Amino acid sequence: MSITVNGLDELKKLAGSDLGTSEWIEVTQERIDTFADATGDHQWIHTDPQRAAQGPFGAPIAHGYLTLSLFIPLFTELLDVRGVTTKVNYGLNKVRFPAPVKAGSRIRLAARLSSVEEVPGGVQITVDGAIEVEDGTKPAAVLQSLSRFYA
Repeated sequence: MSITVNGLDELKKLAGSDLGTSEWIEVTQERIDTFADATGDHQWIHTDPQRAAQGPFGAPIAHGYLTLSLFIPLFTELLDVRGVTTKVNYGLNKVRFPAPVKAGSRIRLAARLSSVEEVPGGVQITVDGAIEVEDGTKPAAVLQSLSRFYA
């Protein structure tokens, strides 16, 4: 379920809040192959199901950066900030990929809005996120994301 805020003042009040979890999405082999085509990263562990079945994970796995790129669509399910003119990704403080995402797995985002800080013309938010794999024992990605919202 999405949390909706209207303007920067309401967003500031959410600092320290748990934002919940997104819906599950499937990471299909087709999505992995499309990402490989877009980035030019066609390593066999991602794009050759027969060879990957014999590899260390027993199946093809998503690129770590594919998993990371899904943060934004998953995050927008959790927080809708209205009444601002511009929303931009500002960067990442840290990212780790503790577990692979096998083709056909489902993932979701669990997130916490750890801080909201003033910047010229707006605010910068820091979000602590974990991209979870359904039935997994470790997250696929843990990250700290920075975004800016301008009035």
